[in-house]
Amino acid sequence: MTKNSSSPLIRVFIGYDRRAPILFHVLSHSILQNASKPVAITPLVLPHFDDVLKRDINENQSTEFSFSRFLTPYLSGFEGWSLFIDNDMVFLDDIAKLWELRDDRYAVQVVKHTHQPKEATKFLGEKQTSYEKKNWSSAMLFNNARCRALTPEFVSTASGLQLHQFKWLESDEEIGEIPHRWNHLVDYDPTIPLDQVSNLHYTLGGPYYSAYQDCAYADAWTGARDSLLVVEERKLK
Repeated sequence: MTKNSSSPLIRVFIGYDRRAPILFHVLSHSILQNASKPVAITPLVLPHFDDVLKRDINENQSTEFSFSRFLTPYLSGFEGWSLFIDNDMVFLDDIAKLWELRDDRYAVQVVKHTHQPKEATKFLGEKQTSYEKKNWSSAMLFNNARCRALTPEFVSTASGLQLHQFKWLESDEEIGEIPHRWNHLVDYDPTIPLDQVSNLHYTLGGPYYSAYQDCAYADAWTGARDSLLVVEERKLK
């Protein structure tokens, strides 16, 4: 096993949805609050890619970053490693621990969920879809040089299944696995003690929506939000 260590900087790209900007900020805060290494965070704001990503919103797209996530290797110059994560998450652990799991044997590394939702809708009445490898693409460690197929032209024209089922790779053998604790699906996965979870993913909907205020681990997200809003009036020592 080899690790890419060309840069000490942890590069993180987070999906951004203009309907709920607070999600990006709470997630970013939770990452920085727990990180032991320098982190560079980039929001994937859809209008910023008007000259790069040429595709319309479709009926199966529940967030603005459904497809822009796959621009992460391109935005990284197809060099080094980068992490993409959905915005509806909160980190409870040091992101440097996840970063250390990079493995040059693979083009991309994910939590390999077996996720088959039975409901027809999710947050904000968005259509729920079910397909093989669902939620694998919600947290991806990209080995960027091995993801050169993800050009803006390809991301603009490929189908949703081609992208989210990793059909841009030569085979599934290029997909490595990271521990489940780094993408725990709230209210799908069994509720377990927080010390066994590193990253909570409120994929169905979180406490920031009125209909999901009583979801599992609601206090984890609201606690991260509340700490973000604190301003300490004290001098630096």
